[in-house]
Amino acid sequence: MKKTIVAVLALTGFLYACNSPSSDKANNNAEDLQKTSTFHFSNASKLDTFKVALIGKDTKDMQLLFIIKSFEGKEIYREEISADELLKNYIATADLKKESEKLKFLKEEIAYFFEEQHFLEPAVTPNEQPDKNVPDKVFYNELKQSGLNGFDYRLGKDHNVYIAWSAKEQKVKIYYKCC
Repeated sequence: MKKTIVAVLALTGFLYACNSPSSDKANNNAEDLQKTSTFHFSNASKLDTFKVALIGKDTKDMQLLFIIKSFEGKEIYREEISADELLKNYIATADLKKESEKLKFLKEEIAYFFEEQHFLEPAVTPNEQPDKNVPDKVFYNELKQSGLNGFDYRLGKDHNVYIAWSAKEQKVKIYYKCC
């Protein structure tokens, strides 16, 4: 009986050690591979939910999935960015030869995604004027009038996308693309 208890305790200890946060697998825990934030985006008084996550098993097959859900729970924006394409934009300036370095970089991108500077209040100020990087001047002027907030994210080293909610069209649109 004592041998059985000792064997069960040893097996339990072994299994616990294999799954403990100190194991190598802790580097890929879910909280490192996704992040969620809330922000007044489609409505000036209610919060929408922003989520970014890495989906996939290795970096060459991973997707960076960016979703915005309205305060009503409806998906209003979805962008899938190939992790491989994102990494290609940084290979020359970052040490990204090993799979572990690539994964670390992608985790840093997730953390960077929701830094405060990306939440733009408002998207366009009343005194701003559109330039060559504005794809839709009518929408840009709508944002000046509505005062709704914007959000920007990067698709690469020199490629930023600025998005906001169009109250007239009831959808998220790009209002600026730039370096």
